[in-house]
Order: sequence, then C-alpha cells, then structure tokens
Amino acid sequence: MKGHPMSTDLATDRFHHASCRQQCRRDWLGVLVFLALGLVPLSPTLAQNRLDQIRNSGILRWGADQEGGGPYVYPSPENPNKLVGFEVDIANELANRLGVEPAYVQGQWDKLPDLLNRGDIDIVLNGYEWNPSRSERFGLSIPYYVYQLQLLVRDDDDRIESFESLKSKNSSVRYRVGVLGGSAAHDYLANELGDQIDIIQFEGASEVMRGVELGLDGLDANLQDLPVWNFYRSGYPRLRPAGPPIGPGFYVVMTRKEDRELLKAINEAILQMLSDGTLRRILSTYGLWDTTQAMRGLGVNPDGSFVGGMLSSEDIEATSSSTEVFHSARGWTVVQQRGLLLARAAGMTVLLAVCAMPLAIAVGMIMAVSRLMGPTWLRFLVQTYIELVRGTPLVLQLYVIFFLLPELGFSIHAFWAGVLGLAINYSAYEAEIYRAGIQAIPKGQSEAAMALGMSRFLTLRRVILPQATKLVIPPVTNDFIALFKDTAVCSVITVVELSKEYSIHARSTGAIVELGLLTAILYLAMSYPLSLLASYLERRMAGGAR
Repeated sequence: MKGHPMSTDLATDRFHHASCRQQCRRDWLGVLVFLALGLVPLSPTLAQNRLDQIRNSGILRWGADQEGGGPYVYPSPENPNKLVGFEVDIANELANRLGVEPAYVQGQWDKLPDLLNRGDIDIVLNGYEWNPSRSERFGLSIPYYVYQLQLLVRDDDDRIESFESLKSKNSSVRYRVGVLGGSAAHDYLANELGDQIDIIQFEGASEVMRGVELGLDGLDANLQDLPVWNFYRSGYPRLRPAGPPIGPGFYVVMTRKEDRELLKAINEAILQMLSDGTLRRILSTYGLWDTTQAMRGLGVNPDGSFVGGMLSSEDIEATSSSTEVFHSARGWTVVQQRGLLLARAAGMTVLLAVCAMPLAIAVGMIMAVSRLMGPTWLRFLVQTYIELVRGTPLVLQLYVIFFLLPELGFSIHAFWAGVLGLAINYSAYEAEIYRAGIQAIPKGQSEAAMALGMSRFLTLRRVILPQATKLVIPPVTNDFIALFKDTAVCSVITVVELSKEYSIHARSTGAIVELGLLTAILYLAMSYPLSLLASYLERRMAGGAR
C-alpha cells in the first residue's frame, strides 16, 4: 500500500484525529479552569482588595431599604427625589473620608446581606444590629449608633405599664406583641419572654405601630427601636411608651468577612467622625444624640470586627424626648409630590410585564406542542418542568435565579432576573392553556389536512395553532393582567416597581389611603386596556370565522 493515494489520506486523517484529541483536551481544560474560577471564590491573595476596588472605581456602593422609612433612609418631604436620613448622612461622610463618591443601592431589608454576598454592594448601612451570629458571618464595624428598644401600647390600655408587665402570672392572659420581622426586638422578646407571649412579625415598622393603635388581630403592644418611635410618634397619637427604654444595642456597618481592609477603613472613618464631632452633629440633626451615645464600646478583634459590649451598662440615661422629625402629608399635597414617582415605577412594572409575557407565551407554546407530539422522553421532561414550576412559588424561583445562581458563577442583573423568573413561572401556565386549546380542535381537521398532503408540522402551523390561538385569547389575557400584579414580587430582588414604590412613600409619609388609591388607579390603567384589546381580537377573529 506504500505510495497508494489512500495511504496519504489515512495518515492525514490520523494526524487530524490526534490534533483534534489534543485540542479537545485543551478545550476541556479551559472549560474546567473557567468553571473552577466561576465556582470557587478567589483567595484573598489572588482577589483584588475590596478597598482598592472602591478607590479605583471612585464609588462606594451602600445598600439600604427606603421602605424602612425615617429616620434611617427616606425620601425628603420637600423633594421626594432626594434621599435624607441620618444613615444617608453617615454614608456620605464615610465615602468622603474614603475619598470616593457614595452610590445608594435599593434592596429589601432582609435581603441586603444576600446582596452583599453577591457583590452588588460594598457595605450594608441600614439599622443592622450587632449580634454574635451575624459577627461570625460578616465583618461588623464599631457602632455608629447605640440604640434602645421602646415598648409601645395604646394610650387607653392601662394593663401594660412596662416591659415587666408582659410577664403575666395569670396563665389565661397571653399578650400579643408585634415586632419587625428579623429585628433585634424580635430576638430580645424571644430570649426574654420565650413562650409567655405571642410574637407577631410584621414587614414594616409603621405597619406594626398602626396595627397596635387599631388593635388589629388582637395586638396589645409593639417593641420598637427607639429612633423609629421618636421619629414617627407624632403620626401615632393613640400610642404611648410603656416604661423606660430597654437595651441597649448597636447599629453597625456590615462588610463581607474577607474585606478586612475595607472594614478597618470604615472603623477609622467612624472614629474620626466621633472625635471631630461629625457623628454627634448628624445624630443631633435627627434628634438621636443622647448620653447613651457617649458610652459605647469600641473593642474589635484582630480582623477589625466589632466585638460588642459597652464601657458601662449602669446608669444609662436615654433622652426619650428627642426632636420629632416626621411630618405627615395628606390629600392632594402628597399625591402631587409623589405621583410622578409612582408613575415612573409603573413604567418599570409595564416593562417587566411586556418583556416577560411574550417569552412566557413562546416557551409555553413550545412546551404544549412538545408534550402533545414529542417523543416519550421529551413529554416526560416537559411535564416535569411544568409541575415543578407550578408547584413552587414565584418568590422562590426569583430567589434561586438572583441569589443562588451567582454561587455557580452565573450572575444576572436584577431586572433581567425578574423578567426571566416571571417568564419561567408563567410559561408553565401558558403551556397548559395552549395544550387545552390544541386539544379542543377536532381531530378530524388534522386527519383531513394530512390526507391532503400536508406534513404534520404544516398542519400544526396552518390549521391547528391559528384556531387554538383564537380559543386561548381570553385565558392568556387574564394571565397577562395577573402578570402585571405579580411583578410586585420582583421587589425581593431589588427591582423597584409600582407596589414597592408605593410602600416606600406610604410608610415615609403616612398617606396610605391617598397613595393607595393612586396606585390602584395606575394598576387599573395598565390592565383595563388589555381587556379591551382582548375583546377586540375576539370579535375580529369571530368575524373572520363567519
């Protein structure tokens, strides 16, 4: 065979096969290296120092939740487009002393640590209290504020005069005390009173105070952070403090555990603010400075993380008559001030829905056809997908996409994570709607079309799907309207849509009814045209059929 043309081709083929195997090995090695870099966090020696990254970018991203309201972070009563609050002022000072500009990042309060771990923010500065468990997982600065807790009751309720009154010796009396979920007040009640009372958790500080004032669900009292009560007390005239404040506790700045240099720089900045009077000036502006602030402990461990404790826990005299900053707006005034902001947030709601629904319809249609006409293994996979998506809540799906995928090296922007989550969730329902529409078409039409020489795909495209689409218009329209309202769930992944914007301004102004009506009108304005469009399409298709 030597010299035969095939021998040269064979040698060439072997050479190419060997080259391909080597190339494949290199490609797989590259893939493994990429996955390793994506899945395994960089060690401190390889990763760039977070403080250097901040200084190189010139921006300090700090996370907080406006929904918590004053005196922490809230829209200015004079200019709702501007954020004010003592933590806003502190964040500005910290950024200034680091030589960078502050950049506020909105996040749901209980999800801020997740945003920190994702790398979306550099620090959390939003009334997060020091506790040993949190100290093990994050870097915690020396306290920028020493807070206390205040028990609040209705002014006509003389059963509870202090915190000790909750410890009822009568087993038939069981007080119901409301708290902000996940707060230090909740932990304090659980540790001090255990199962002697019923602890009712709320998502907002203003809701629980209003709930006690109105006696909702049998609420007897509220254990509230003293700064919140001092700020909002004029808005709740039927509440009174029961006994002296209790505590104290510490508000700290949170960093990732590995960001030691950033934490030390934050500590140095807070110390400077204490020593030159800046911190006292900021806190005094909001009526928060008292003798407790001068008695804070400043001990840190070798990593620079605050270790807790005060210089003295005796004879702490708290000034409970702090300046009241809250001014409640009502009527057309608040609607004129905040209406444009709600309208902008409605635009975000529309954008989420308009981007998600077509994707959900397309995926749902493919799923329906695959389940009806695909091979057995494909039908099984599609049915599993549909049942899994329909059987789990949307909020969990969003949480997986936004918070857990980055653990696998896939980080998605909050907006597109919201679009993807909504599309995935609704695609399962659209698949069932289209499956029902296709099955409603008489089988004889498919058989007749195929008898005329049409392929199965052509029959589906020209005969079955057009008729099925006409049948599914009403349920698909209903889903589209429901999707507008379900965009509210996207607030858990930091997307500020209409319902989140309403919650922020309703809590900061107390104008729950006025802004609620405006929000309802905006939702109606978004959904009602869809109903009209669906009716028009139904009439037009019915006319075409005739």
